[in-house]
Amino acid sequence: MSSPATGSWRSSVPEASATDLENLLGTGVGAAQEQLERNGGFLPFALVVQNDDEVRLVAVTPADAAEGTDGDFDADAMIADLTELLRQHRDEFRAAAIVCDITLVEEDSDAIHVAAEHRDGSVFAAVLPYSGDDSGDLHFGDLAADSNEPTVWVD
Repeated sequence: MSSPATGSWRSSVPEASATDLENLLGTGVGAAQEQLERNGGFLPFALVVQNDDEVRLVAVTPADAAEGTDGDFDADAMIADLTELLRQHRDEFRAAAIVCDITLVEEDSDAIHVAAEHRDGSVFAAVLPYSGDDSGDLHFGDLAADSNEPTVWVD
């Protein structure tokens, strides 16, 4: 998957790492789009490229949302749980990505956010804005690069 969002960062990342990160990005976006189209939303989840080259889905059970909030679950707590789980098992894989649904305040849009990192320190993140129309159809914008800091391979 080479797009304007992925093209510029590749030159500074080892080829094998870039391939892993792009694989996670494409798989994460695809899985999130499928869940959005089928269910109208999705819970945060993670993907990993295991040491044997297999891509695996990692999920956690949602915690109840804090009292007095509108949500049915606490997405931030789920992301924290996913990050901690990935940290605990990071020797079992070489790359990981956390995929979540975010709100782009300035664009007044929702978006799929994928934050990927490699054990060699390479990081990449991207956002894919989306909106629904009155008939319930989803419309996706352009994939764009986003900033990202490592969270799994840090101590």
